[in-house]
Amino acid sequence: MDGRVGDTYVAALQHGLADRSGDETLVGVVREPTGWFHAAVDENVPELGPPADLLAETKQVTEEFKRRGMCDEGAHNAAWEETDFADRYRTHLASDDAARAALAGLRDRVDDGEPVVLVCFEGESKRCHRTILRERLTAPDPVE
Repeated sequence: MDGRVGDTYVAALQHGLADRSGDETLVGVVREPTGWFHAAVDENVPELGPPADLLAETKQVTEEFKRRGMCDEGAHNAAWEETDFADRYRTHLASDDAARAALAGLRDRVDDGEPVVLVCFEGESKRCHRTILRERLTAPDPVE
């Protein structure tokens, strides 16, 4: 693999907090991006975002944890465990045809030397699918 793969969150880009060299392609990996998200990235690949049902379930569980008194970050991270988010997202990447094709296409670009930074909404203190995606892109066989 010749290209670099990094990850960051959109607020870090907007506020100059992301550690970048400036030559990377900023690739959003958000299922339903906002207009201001599009303005912060070079492109968005919604197929690499978590499936809508997993996002909705995790949000619901997060809100329940927050109602019980947990802080936003704690509730988010606890909801990840409660919903088995990481394993379900990995399964999505391996089994969904559109996700597999998008992952293979991005991997080809990285293999051709293009440096990319994966971007989504979650800050550094919240668990995020872009970390799993980065691991898949840098694994010896990320599509399987």
